[in-house]
Amino acid sequence: MKVCVVGSGAREHALALALARTADVVVAPGNAGTTGRSPEGHAIAASTSPVGEIPADLVVVGPEGPLVDGLADRLRASGRAVLGPGADGARLEGSKAFMKELAAAAGVPSARHATVDRFADAVAFLDTLPGPYVVKTDGLAAGKGVLVTAERAEAEADVAAKLSGEAFGRAGRRVVLEEAMSGPELSLLVLCDGERAVPLPPAQDFKRVGDGDTGPNTGGMGAYSPVPLADDGVVGEVMERIVEPSLAELRRRGIDYRGVLYAGLMLTEDGPRLVEFNVRLGDPEAQVVLPRLVGDVAELFFRAATGRLPAVAPEVSRDAAVSVVMAAAGYPAAARSGDRIGGIERAGTVEGVTILHGATALDGSGRLVTAGGRVLSVTAVGATIADARERAYEAAGRISFEGAQYRRDIAAPAGAGHAGPATRVAAT
Repeated sequence: MKVCVVGSGAREHALALALARTADVVVAPGNAGTTGRSPEGHAIAASTSPVGEIPADLVVVGPEGPLVDGLADRLRASGRAVLGPGADGARLEGSKAFMKELAAAAGVPSARHATVDRFADAVAFLDTLPGPYVVKTDGLAAGKGVLVTAERAEAEADVAAKLSGEAFGRAGRRVVLEEAMSGPELSLLVLCDGERAVPLPPAQDFKRVGDGDTGPNTGGMGAYSPVPLADDGVVGEVMERIVEPSLAELRRRGIDYRGVLYAGLMLTEDGPRLVEFNVRLGDPEAQVVLPRLVGDVAELFFRAATGRLPAVAPEVSRDAAVSVVMAAAGYPAAARSGDRIGGIERAGTVEGVTILHGATALDGSGRLVTAGGRVLSVTAVGATIADARERAYEAAGRISFEGAQYRRDIAAPAGAGHAGPATRVAAT
């Protein structure tokens, strides 16, 4: 089988490696790391050709932007098998207001909210909340359009900046305000074929840039899987109360959803509640979920894309996976590019470690340099979370580039044997 993966980040590198166990893979456009061969001998290449011109039996769309823009629709119209929803289904991520409306129609438990495009209406709704306050852009903002704050003045200032277009342009001219929810966060990625849905291994990610969940939100600074709190009972409850009703509501509206549905969840005292849906594999969740899938991932994804998904969840390795994101100087506000990266080969010799390239490139001299915010995902597998975590940090410590930053507490509570991640307020 030939597979085309659309995208250029560490998620797409992880996808390429998983798919290349049994298929030849082209990543479009890819990055400096998405070339070579898999351990099984299948080719992995990067291409700057238009996706529609790349021969492939299956197209897997990594990022949300092309899905919201209707790439899957155009490819399906030309006869391609595509893992990724059409533009109608991708509205779940393209518009938080649409997502909240659909969840409400489906009876899905979530936070009390209001969608506003006028400052006065925002103030009126904030008056009904005890705080902390959650302010989200309605449109896409690369995971950075959320403010969680206990300060009313800060919430109002953020609303004003978003509605004016100053903060996120058109994406923020309508905002969703929410009550804050408290509890451990959970990411559940679900594979869908239009009728059936099966869960992939749960993961937990870390959104804020600093240790102890401090600093601004990012696209994600690391993740781990499995999550001790998310046993089969929790996953079953999420599927029954949140995922299946939402997919049923999509079908009721005539939306044929084929792809990955990412449920960002809060495990509250009253049970799982939906924070938001995304319409693709998470980044960095993909980096810890995909290595744990056993078997032919390309065939599994092809069956989802063609409406023939097996009724049972895929086999999952008992090993744990931890991924630590190494980010560029200045991230997330203004990431610096062009810094030379050293130590990649030495880091890759740590047992169980794979270095997944995110924002990397080759300079004019053929040297590996940073090319954006989240530069590398240092991913390790091990018999336990603690083992995988130790390996990931050992490898990260061998990599260097000027201004490199990464959290030192990814998977720390779970790796120490605690029941689950620290309690926090929803920030996804």
